[in-house]
Amino acid sequence: MQTAIGDYALLSDCRTAALVSKGGSIDWLCVPCFDSRAVFARLLGEGAGHWSIAPSAGFESSRVYLDGSLVVRTSFRTTGGEVAVTDAFATGPNEGGHALGAEAPQVLVRVLQGIRGDVDVEAQFAPRPEYGLVHPLLIPVEGGMRCHGGPHTLGLSSPVPFEVDDCAHARFTVHAGDRLAFALHFVQAGQTPRLRSQGEIEDLLWETIGAWRVWSDQHERYQGMWEDQVHHSGRVLQALTYRPSGAIIAAPTTSLPEAVGGPRNWDYRYAWVRDGSFALNALWVAACPDEAVAFFDWMAQAAAADPRGRQDLQIMFGVRGECDLTERELGHLPGWRGSSPVRIGNDAWRQRQLDVYGELMCSAHRLRSYLPRADTTTLHFLASLVDTACQRWREPDEGIWEVRSGRRHFVYSKLMCWVAAHHGVQLAGLLGAEDRVPVWSRVRDEIRAAIEEHAWNDDVGAYTQAFGSRVLDSSTLMLPLVGFTPADDPRMLSTLRAITEHLTDDRGLVHRYGAMDDGLTGGEGTFLLCTFWLAEALALAGEVDEAERVFERAAAAANDVGLMAEEVAVGSGEALGNFPQAFSHVGLINAAWMISRVKSGEITARSIADGTAFCPD
Repeated sequence: MQTAIGDYALLSDCRTAALVSKGGSIDWLCVPCFDSRAVFARLLGEGAGHWSIAPSAGFESSRVYLDGSLVVRTSFRTTGGEVAVTDAFATGPNEGGHALGAEAPQVLVRVLQGIRGDVDVEAQFAPRPEYGLVHPLLIPVEGGMRCHGGPHTLGLSSPVPFEVDDCAHARFTVHAGDRLAFALHFVQAGQTPRLRSQGEIEDLLWETIGAWRVWSDQHERYQGMWEDQVHHSGRVLQALTYRPSGAIIAAPTTSLPEAVGGPRNWDYRYAWVRDGSFALNALWVAACPDEAVAFFDWMAQAAAADPRGRQDLQIMFGVRGECDLTERELGHLPGWRGSSPVRIGNDAWRQRQLDVYGELMCSAHRLRSYLPRADTTTLHFLASLVDTACQRWREPDEGIWEVRSGRRHFVYSKLMCWVAAHHGVQLAGLLGAEDRVPVWSRVRDEIRAAIEEHAWNDDVGAYTQAFGSRVLDSSTLMLPLVGFTPADDPRMLSTLRAITEHLTDDRGLVHRYGAMDDGLTGGEGTFLLCTFWLAEALALAGEVDEAERVFERAAAAANDVGLMAEEVAVGSGEALGNFPQAFSHVGLINAAWMISRVKSGEITARSIADGTAFCPD
């Protein structure tokens, strides 16, 4: 059986990422960017490439991220002794703590250390570029080997010689006190990678540990409940940031399923406007404003350059701002535990999702102190978002969950159009749009009236998924979180009860929505972001003790190194979906902040409408 999703740890240089298992195998790596073609893809097919270093006989392993970093140390214990492997994606230096990954050399570092006794170790190096399609030529050279095939030439720096057949492999004994440093380099095809000495590799490792710690010291300003988890989640969001542009990806993987063997397998290696807007708030809480500003600048520029003239604001982009993310299937890969198809690209980029206008305006409102420094093009763009939301809010769309069964009048989409108008009115002076306030105010009131009339269902006793629908949807938990209605309003309290009763599993984790035709076959697990939303809403409703319990249940879904997937399997509790998922870590950060502020008395259900919860100072 393939390695469990939750058995992986994340390595990142803020340009791309690798996943390394508890067994010491790097089973996922795309180079040189998050959305590039994979060199190691055993995650999606046994023969699709890996790089492992582990004892050759039976062992037990444990691991931890080094304090203040995303450098992972895995300890392997055998009957004869113990070794440890420290894995890092070299970030380069971090002068002043504001440019983590800006000078990343794009080198993956693995340092093997003998702790006690003598341990026989086996290393396997089996690169398979193009998602496993290419079996490259492996050439032993002094100090390691070169790998030719596919769009990049790889160089492996190694202190031990490898034998080559179908893959490269080496067996050797590690004694207590030994240190052996390995490094993987990649350059464009036709270039020759420079192999590094043991000392240079060690320097890269210590430089990376130091760079992460400088970033953490400079950026981790959150103080409150679950402080360590919030700070760690902030580092995860930083690791999912593409440094050259500031884009934040949804996850570094593709096609990890929402149910084992099912078809709900999507490519998440892109930047969604929605996800990024939520992440911006989380960065503001867990990190510092300059990170949030960098992302907002990228997001505004990418969205403003939509080639379709903003008839529908594009909902997602490539990390460099690419618009065309056309989806296709990789038929040669069986998928994780047979979950096919494996997809690259994501056709959701073609969808209409009207909520993005409100989410971008939430971002602008949170960064309102920055807006006086923004250029006029950005300010005009933001004002146009409000105009478009006001003009189009009556139209149906595919909604936050990106259904493939046709457009509907989703309540969440209407709500976020209300948010766009609401924040437009609040920011009109900064946007130079005071003359539009009467129209924006009128439309804001019209949307509110429509939601109150058509989103509430007396028979269900809750706000529902769409106008006239009976389907419960956890996105209605956002109604109090954006200030539309107080969480202790009778209708909202009834909605909370309905969601808790009908959308939660035996663990108390929340499903996205009830039974409905979403255009896809198969099921899915519970959704961690939605569970954190429930925790926030409960806190605002005055049920703080229950909010803490819900938070703890969701946070317990993290693996041994604090990483969370998108979903949790009903019954087994196994991690499902792409991994690690930015949305889940965003949910943890925002819920921790909200519960802490409610518990301290800084936030109440009746004060949330002023935007404080979405704009912590």
